[in-house]
Amino acid sequence: MRVLGIETSCDETAAAVVEDGQHLLSNAVLSSMDLHAAYGGVVPEIAARSHIESIIPVIEQANCTWDDIDAIAVTYGAGLGGSLLVGVLTARTLAITKNKPLYAINHVEGHIYVNFLISTSLPNYKLPTKQPEFPMLGLIVSGGHSQLVIWRDHFDYTLLGQTHDDAIGEAFDKVAKIIGLPYPGGPNVEKAAAKGDAFAFNFPKAKLQAKYDFSFSGIKTAVLRAAQTAIGEDHTFPSYELPGRLSEAQKANIAASFQRVAVETVVDKLMTAFEEYQPKTVVIGGGVAASPELRRQLAERVPLPIEYTDRKLCTDNGAMIATLGSFHVMHNRPAADPYSLDIAPNLSM
Repeated sequence: MRVLGIETSCDETAAAVVEDGQHLLSNAVLSSMDLHAAYGGVVPEIAARSHIESIIPVIEQANCTWDDIDAIAVTYGAGLGGSLLVGVLTARTLAITKNKPLYAINHVEGHIYVNFLISTSLPNYKLPTKQPEFPMLGLIVSGGHSQLVIWRDHFDYTLLGQTHDDAIGEAFDKVAKIIGLPYPGGPNVEKAAAKGDAFAFNFPKAKLQAKYDFSFSGIKTAVLRAAQTAIGEDHTFPSYELPGRLSEAQKANIAASFQRVAVETVVDKLMTAFEEYQPKTVVIGGGVAASPELRRQLAERVPLPIEYTDRKLCTDNGAMIATLGSFHVMHNRPAADPYSLDIAPNLSM
C-alpha cells in the first residue's frame, strides 16, 4: 500500500511516497528559504508563489507511477493560509483526476509519525531500526510549535502542554537576530554555540502554573538584556545595533548559553511527563528535533534508548505526511471529500 504525501504548510514544497507506513520510497523537497533569508523570516506571499511554481515538478520527482499510488495525503493545517491552499487544491485535483482517496493530515501530528519510517533504499538516510511502541511520549519542537503529547495508541492521544507565546524554534530565530546571526536561526545558533561557553550566562526558565506548558518570551528578553549589558549599555540601547558591538566570543557565549537553557526547558517538561506516564517510547519531531544539543540532553536524562529519525526528516517534508496518511488508510479512517476539503491554518492537535 503506497501513499503519496504532499506538504506545503510553510516554505518547503515537498512530496514523498511511503509504503505500508514504514518504507520510504521517495522524498523530494524544494525549499524557498533562500528567498526569505534577506527578510529575516518567511514572507507568506513569497512562499505561496514559490509553491505554485514548484508543486507539480516536486510531485513528479517524488511519484513512482500513478498506477502504484493507492492514496493521497495532504497537509491541510496548521500553517500559512496561502501555502496550504496550493497543496490542498493540488491534492484535491489529483485525487479527482487520478481517482485516488484523499486524506487530510495534521501537520503537527506528521512530525511525530515520521519516526515510524524504519527502512529506505534511498542513499544517505539513517532511520530507526523499529517503530515506536505505545504508550508513546512525543515532543514536537519547531519554528511554529512546542508541544508535549502522550499517545495511548494511533489517533488516541492527549495534548499535555504547549507554548504560551513563542515556539522554541521561533525563539532561536529571534535570538539569532539579536546577536547578528543569519536566518534561519536554529542552525546558525548551533554553529556559534559550538565555539562558546554554555554556562557563561545563566538565563532564566519560565515558571508556569500549567505543569507541561512552555514559554520562551522571557529568555528571549533576557538574551537582549544580557547582550546590552555585555557591551556596557542599558536597556535603551537599540537592539539592531547590538551585532556590530558584540565580539565573536560574546556572540558564541550567548548562543551557547541560550541553546543550553532553551533545550533544558523542554527536556525538563518531558522528564516530568516521563515520570508520570511511564511511556514505552519517547520520540521527537520538528525542525529543532535535529538539534545535537537536544539529542545530547535527552540521551543523558531519559532512561530509555531513543532512536531518532534522520535529521533531513525533522524539517517539513512529504514523508511525514505520507507516513501518517498510511496509518489513516490502515486504520480505516474516513477519507476527505476532494470536492470540498478546506484548509485549516490554525489547526491544533
